[in-house]
Amino acid sequence: MRITLVGPAWPYRGGIAAFNERLAHQLQAEGHEVRLYTFTLQYPSFLFPGKTQYSAEPAPSDLSIERSLSSVNPFSWIGLGRRIRREAPDVLVLAYWMPFMAPSLGTVGRIVKGNGRTRVIALCHNLIPHETRPGDSLLTRYFVGSIDAVAALSQSVCDDVHRFSPDMPTVASPHPLYDNFGEPVGHAEACDHLKLDADARYLLFFGLIRDYKGLDLLLDAYAEVVREHPELKLIVAGEFYSGEERYHAQAVQLGIEDKVIWRTEFVPDSEVRYYFGAADLIVQPYKSATQSGVTQIAYHFQKPMLVTRVGGLPEIVPDGRVGYVVDPDPKAIAEGLKRFALDHPDFTPGLAEEKAKYSWAEFTKKLINLV
Repeated sequence: MRITLVGPAWPYRGGIAAFNERLAHQLQAEGHEVRLYTFTLQYPSFLFPGKTQYSAEPAPSDLSIERSLSSVNPFSWIGLGRRIRREAPDVLVLAYWMPFMAPSLGTVGRIVKGNGRTRVIALCHNLIPHETRPGDSLLTRYFVGSIDAVAALSQSVCDDVHRFSPDMPTVASPHPLYDNFGEPVGHAEACDHLKLDADARYLLFFGLIRDYKGLDLLLDAYAEVVREHPELKLIVAGEFYSGEERYHAQAVQLGIEDKVIWRTEFVPDSEVRYYFGAADLIVQPYKSATQSGVTQIAYHFQKPMLVTRVGGLPEIVPDGRVGYVVDPDPKAIAEGLKRFALDHPDFTPGLAEEKAKYSWAEFTKKLINLV
């Protein structure tokens, strides 16, 4: 089929851009013709909480990516919608993750549907944002009205869709593996690369740091755990999107500021494998979630996880097989970390078995069946 995908892609960075590029590669490998349209402007600078929106990595050499859409310029929405309507691909996939994108993506979808040929599919990472704002419901309703069906990364997102459109066709397919970060590296090599002590054991909190991801819960838990298990070191790796001063003040108050390894810059793709290579346990103490790309990076590198019992995380992290599922509070997180420190569990067999479920081929099979 001829498939057009609209959403983040190079030169933009981040998990959704990486997802779209990996999806395009998979679809091309299966024989489909794929075209990517990305943003000329994704977020106005005053709305973007990080240091830069742009990737320092080279452009993918084997993908057709064109910058054509401004999130804030209605003329670009209309122009791109008309262009894709004329091109009349078999499928238009709109990558959706927050209501701010509803006007631009929803307008493109509405215009393209006017050709009577193209199926418009929303690829929903989230429908309801983790951090809500006034007007979210109205914007979300506008977007849902522009599409024919939804491919979501968790059943909880499908449930959210049906709150707005009970009869909308949906399919839930778990986030596939992020297998685009290179081959695994051993603990010693990773620690040497990151200038860490190879004799220590490392807990890794990874990814953009936002309030809903629960770093404050983890700091409280770690302060309790490290008193009994000083061999456990905590790495916080990722760029702050909120609360940097607050988290450091919390660590100082807890007496662990010098025990936490702060690597709080955006981690480029080429460095990801070293952080996961050094880590003994990936910790996701989220307060809310639908799914998480960090989980799928952990599966790729076959690293055990501790996740909280929120959203779709328990669906993809079986408790006791690949790690631990605990309640989202410091005491429960601390108990899980202590179990890991004391038991030295080998989750390798469970990780290998679960990892096999999250292939890109399985994801695209469900997407094409939905079409």
